[in-house]
Amino acid sequence: MRNAGITAFVFWTVMLGTTIPTPLYPLYERSYGIMPVEVTVLFARYAIGAVIGLLTLGWLSDQIGRRPVLGIALVLAAAAASLFLVSTDLGMMLVARVLSGLAAALATGAGNAGTGEHLPEDRRWLGPVMALLANFGGLAAGSVLAGVLAQWAGHPLRLSWVVNLALIAASLLGLATVAETVRRTRPTVRFQRPSVPQEIRGEFLRAGAAGGAGFAVLGVLTSVTGILLDTELGLDDPALTGVVAALGYAFTGVGQLIDRRLPPRVSLPAACVALIVAAALIATAVLGASLPALLAAAVVVGLGTGSAVSAGVRAIDTGVPSERRSAAFSAYFGIIYTALALPAIGVGVVIEYANLRWAGGIFSLLDALLALIVLVSLRRRHQEPARA
Repeated sequence: MRNAGITAFVFWTVMLGTTIPTPLYPLYERSYGIMPVEVTVLFARYAIGAVIGLLTLGWLSDQIGRRPVLGIALVLAAAAASLFLVSTDLGMMLVARVLSGLAAALATGAGNAGTGEHLPEDRRWLGPVMALLANFGGLAAGSVLAGVLAQWAGHPLRLSWVVNLALIAASLLGLATVAETVRRTRPTVRFQRPSVPQEIRGEFLRAGAAGGAGFAVLGVLTSVTGILLDTELGLDDPALTGVVAALGYAFTGVGQLIDRRLPPRVSLPAACVALIVAAALIATAVLGASLPALLAAAVVVGLGTGSAVSAGVRAIDTGVPSERRSAAFSAYFGIIYTALALPAIGVGVVIEYANLRWAGGIFSLLDALLALIVLVSLRRRHQEPARA
């Protein structure tokens, strides 16, 4: 249990660092004179780094070991935190966000696999739960930590990164005591090409579209919530910004836990319905300047996203041979992280040339339409056997 706990803590620490900028974006905007579209590009750089890492290095821990890969992830996270700590312009922060995305990609594969491998057989079921809590717990904790420190402590653009570096140092010390679970006499690196598995292509694409729609909303919430609270609600409140983002991430984890108890036939349609409701709440929050609607949207989109992601993971786990599973997972999460980045940039562009209300309305409509298309395709698929 000790080794599993340390591995989960390392995973948690890396993910925590990826969301520290969330409540700080309005402060960076004012301090460095950057525009809203540049804020969303800054956010999207993290997703770009994660996609690059997933598509090129997603299998590395299977080949050289969990501990070396987690160590590399911590070093990259430390480099990103150090750049943020000393940053004076947008360029340094853009590099830091790419490094942060690469760290998250490496930690996701090694952390998910390594946590369960350290548990005895009778407790192996705890592995996915611990990894889930480490992943989304870290994402939620990072935004809350930064928001609280920025709101009530000094040096709002620096202190969070000092705390992050201290956690990384503790994680490195702990990781040095963890045993390696991958046994190889000669470590090798062999790149694999991500692929969409033919056996579950329809289900894979539907789950990817629904999960992508959910992550698109999370991306927009993460990148523009601070701007929305400041410009539309008159609330210059980093702590509240952090709480909104934390709700989205935390309930994404809750949605995955709930989905494990749902019949497979139910989970993806339920996720689509939740995402349609979330899109309506986002539109209400932006067009009506409603804080309750924004908080409700964070909760509902988290539940829907968690269920959709869980459905895709389950489809790969049960429908793809083990020797091709890594490639399938890399393709799946590559789709999801791409969806995390692109809509956020699009919203930033619309904000730049129109305003936040136009951006929120257009985005909510498109996201709801995507979820509705997936829902209709699921309904048709379920009706086909009956017609036959």
